[in-house]
Amino acid sequence: MGTQENEQTAGTGRRMLLGAAVLGAGGAVLGLSGTARAAEARHGGGGMKSLPKPTIIGHRGASGYRPEHTLGSYELALDMGADIVEAGDLVPTKDGHLVCRHEPEIGGTTDVADHPEFADRKKTKLLDGVSTTGWFTEDFTLAELKTLRAVERIPANRPHNTLYNGRWEVPTFEEVLKWQDEQTRRRGKQVWIYPELKHPTYFRKQGLALEERIAKVLHKHRKDRRNSPVIIQSFEPTSVQRLNKLVDNPLVVLLSGPASRPWDFVETGDPRTVADLIKPAGLREIASYAQGIGCTLDLIIPKDADGNLTTPTTLVADAHKVGLVLHPWTLRNENPFLPANFRKGTDEDAYGDVFGAYKAYFATGIDGVFTDQPDTGLLAREDFVNG
Repeated sequence: MGTQENEQTAGTGRRMLLGAAVLGAGGAVLGLSGTARAAEARHGGGGMKSLPKPTIIGHRGASGYRPEHTLGSYELALDMGADIVEAGDLVPTKDGHLVCRHEPEIGGTTDVADHPEFADRKKTKLLDGVSTTGWFTEDFTLAELKTLRAVERIPANRPHNTLYNGRWEVPTFEEVLKWQDEQTRRRGKQVWIYPELKHPTYFRKQGLALEERIAKVLHKHRKDRRNSPVIIQSFEPTSVQRLNKLVDNPLVVLLSGPASRPWDFVETGDPRTVADLIKPAGLREIASYAQGIGCTLDLIIPKDADGNLTTPTTLVADAHKVGLVLHPWTLRNENPFLPANFRKGTDEDAYGDVFGAYKAYFATGIDGVFTDQPDTGLLAREDFVNG
């Protein structure tokens, strides 16, 4: 933790950013008239093309201020003016329900360790080739999961968020879809969500296939169409290909570091890496079944050995040539998550020059960005758009 002075400065900055964004967020950032916003609400937004650019996507809600993947985090992201809420990293329960957790291992995002009745559920499993110890959603029924409460995942960086530990339960995807409809009615503007399917190959092997489950739920709620306000993403290209045959929603392939391989590629013996997928031929292939890519920011602007930004790659231009949108991840205000040349001081929870970082990434032409602090992202977009 930092000094008291630095903590007070960071807290003041957070409050100022929140207040400014709540007052200035929404259509006014891009100069939309009241008539235009009303028309947008009536017609459901008209698909992805109706979204403001750069699009501000609340990463797991407003996770810079509330424990991630809770209705509290999601709703705060909307209050701040986020264009889309990443409502749902989707993992299954033992009885087949889809719930919203960052990972199937929930020891770090819930209070499960405080429940003696679940002590014997703690296990070590091989999750996409990585030995992982903890409690896993697939070993709990939905009723059992509902007895748990969410907690802050990274308390060292976000001690302020621990104030809200225990306040919210683990939401199901069906609850999120109903919440989306309720918020759309209440706000008079179409609310967009951006769920991710987590570890599809891992779960398919357990008889808990994710693609068919999300397709069934979306069809039930009539949100499986081309202009439906639900964008679906996955790190596994074959999962997105499977989704492309089940639903008409906009789809996004997530891409990690250039040397990494999607786990479905590892399982099937496909030798290609992310570096291959971001070549023109790889992007053309992705464009045949998806509408976008969600890549790590390092694929847009690499860092040098000291962690400083270098020269942008051609990925934005190459993706746009084949009609793909780019929604990279993730911008966060705190020092440890920023490029080295945008950090200020050494405190883990102090804010750096995040506006400078936004400006650098927006200048590459990206279509949007995932952010833990949507209010900051909206102010940064306003600065960028208005010059």
